[in-house]
Amino acid sequence: MTERRSAKDFPQEILKLFDGYVHGFTSRRDFLEGAAKVLGGGAAALGALEALKPNYAWAEQVARDDQRIRQDYVTYPSPDGSGEMRGYMVAPADAQGPLPAVLVIHENRGLNPYIEDVVRRFAAANFVALGPDALTPLGGYPGSDDEGRVLQRQLDREVMMQDWLAAFRFLRDHETTTGRVGAVGFCYGGGVVNQLAVRLPDLGAGVPFYGSAPDLSEVPGIQAPLMIQLAGLDERVNAGYPDYQAALEEHGKAFTIHTYEGANHGFHNDTTPRYDEDAAMLAQERTIAFFNEHLR
Repeated sequence: MTERRSAKDFPQEILKLFDGYVHGFTSRRDFLEGAAKVLGGGAAALGALEALKPNYAWAEQVARDDQRIRQDYVTYPSPDGSGEMRGYMVAPADAQGPLPAVLVIHENRGLNPYIEDVVRRFAAANFVALGPDALTPLGGYPGSDDEGRVLQRQLDREVMMQDWLAAFRFLRDHETTTGRVGAVGFCYGGGVVNQLAVRLPDLGAGVPFYGSAPDLSEVPGIQAPLMIQLAGLDERVNAGYPDYQAALEEHGKAFTIHTYEGANHGFHNDTTPRYDEDAAMLAQERTIAFFNEHLR
């Protein structure tokens, strides 16, 4: 297994360049050219890019064969979106009746192994959990995050939003759930959680991890309590939050913001060097406690 590296092994400028690359703001060539200037050569830049890519061997907190869970891939209708969608649905193996549910919204690359593991974590915490794959119309997650990012950029954002809304309704109305549904999302998915809070008056609770803030004119429509998780070093995303916080306060919305100092964007993803174990574990504990408070 490749030795795990941490964010501290890389200059912060390299991490900023990588953030731009994985979010489509800069090209692979731009990353390599910029990294070469920082690191002193093209070979070092290429090595940094490879080291920063996800390694799914590092991340399986809840194994697929864990006896606490039962799992399946399901399809559900999205009549205002892509027509039919596919997702990974996991529930506690010993559930005796309907349970509250958690919708898990992936990053900008599809339903990869990290997100599937996150779905299992919520099932192990006694929720019914669903991780939809926004790439379903294009054949689903292709097995590579780089390819997944390319595919997701081909999808219409409003159509994708309709697919997420359909996933919420499928989970809300499913016979195994109580109808109380919370949403958690990461990066792109964090922005989706903020949008769901705007669009769904019956969203039970929302936990956006380092996702873009909604249009401030839409904040009055938010009904769900929010727990916002931010990385202290994430200048790009955090720039939108002072105004968002002010709007939430102005309109009397229930929210909490946790900022994890010294953590980078993507700190919850335990397949990359940007993972921060202390921040990720604390954020996960807080998220589960928040959902237990508002969904049960």
